[in-house]
Parts: sequence; C-alpha cells; structure tokens
Amino acid sequence: MSDHDDYDSRFSLTAVDEPALTETGVMLMGLDAERLLAGLGLATLADDPAQVALAVDRVRHDVPAFPGFDALVDAGARHWRSIRTVIAAAGSRPPAPASLRRAWDETLRMLTYCDLGESGSATVAHLAACWLRQDEIDRFAQRLAPTGS
Repeated sequence: MSDHDDYDSRFSLTAVDEPALTETGVMLMGLDAERLLAGLGLATLADDPAQVALAVDRVRHDVPAFPGFDALVDAGARHWRSIRTVIAAAGSRPPAPASLRRAWDETLRMLTYCDLGESGSATVAHLAACWLRQDEIDRFAQRLAPTGS
C-alpha cells in the first residue's frame, strides 16, 4: 500500500492562489440550512440596486434597514423554491463528493449557464451552496412553504 492510498483530499490545505470566492463557498457550505437560506434572502435583497437604495434611505432615517431573521429565512426559501427548477434544468445532481473546492467550482461553472435573472455574486454564491446541499435545503424550504404550495 502506498502513501497515497491513505491520502484524504478533503482535509488538504488550499493552494496559495485559490480564489477567495472558493474559500467563501467552503464556509457557506458549512452553514445550517436556516442560516444559508437567511443569507440567500439577504443576498437577493442586497443584490437588487433598488432594494439597496431603499435600505440606505431607511438607515439614513433611523428605520431598521432589513427585515428580521425569520423574514430573511422566508425570503431565501421563497427564492430557492422559485429558482430551483431553473438550476435543475441546467445541470444534474451536485457533483459527487470528492473535494469541496472542486465541487464548488463545478457548481459555479454550471450556474453560469442558468438564467438566474439579475443575480449578483452574493446570490449566486448562496445558490451554489444551496445546490450542493439541495436535499437538506429542499426539506427546510418546503417546511416553510405556505399551505397549498
């Protein structure tokens, strides 16, 4: 048996030139479903220039800029449910677990072929993390779906 037979690439350090978005993706994939969907909800709000302008105006007038955590989770779940079929049409199941970083990069590449509307980088990053953990995210988002959905 060679030294490479015991090598587990999941725990290897990243290359020095690894893109920052890849490391962000590894962190996002470690969030629980609720926090990941809240992040998606906030990202969809913050990626919209009109929403950002409204938030800045609200802060300027000392009005809370963003909805509460539960509202962000709900917004993220609604966005996930609305966009999931678009993502599924562009690709198959998430890549087989090999390397988190490789799976992340492949998923981001796949998302470039999806019609995600005017999604910014934060939304795309959260969608990639949701796609890589789609079974868990689907279950959580479905629990939040209004009755009859």
